[in-house]
Amino acid sequence: MSCDIGLYGLAVMGQNFALNMASHGFKVCVGNRSPAKVDLTVQRAKDEGDLPIVGTKSPEEFVAQLSKPRKIVILVMAGKPVDETIAMLSQYLEEGDVIIDGGNEWYQNTLRRAKELEAKKIHFIGMGISGGEEGARNGPSLMPGGPKEAYDMIEPIITKCAAQVNDGPCTGYVGPVGA
Repeated sequence: MSCDIGLYGLAVMGQNFALNMASHGFKVCVGNRSPAKVDLTVQRAKDEGDLPIVGTKSPEEFVAQLSKPRKIVILVMAGKPVDETIAMLSQYLEEGDVIIDGGNEWYQNTLRRAKELEAKKIHFIGMGISGGEEGARNGPSLMPGGPKEAYDMIEPIITKCAAQVNDGPCTGYVGPVGA
């Protein structure tokens, strides 16, 4: 199965955002440090209507399940865990792939990570996800900042998965990395 997007980091926000994307018809590959969280998310997807979620047990398998250019949302604890996750996943990525940090991160770290990944020609987007666990599952406010080219690759997904109000989705291109 070639997945539309990957989500790595399956605590409450990650699980719920993966289920949100899957409930909007996107094939989502999920991964996590602990395999039990992967199994739990896959089971939730089955229980919530046989949603299109594929569970993986290794970073290499996770990346291999994604269609190119690869789009990966990471939802892990801010700081060092984000750096470790990027290092772990980026060794399997290629030029033109996109990493989206959905965590609540200090903008200076976002700028540093974007610069580091730019050397590998991997796009980096910092994307705030507002609305807590219920928003993540049913429609958050999404605030992506990064290269416009990378935003254009994720726009069809985040537009459908964001909260919807009278004048459209609660998302849009915020600006360059760190915006």
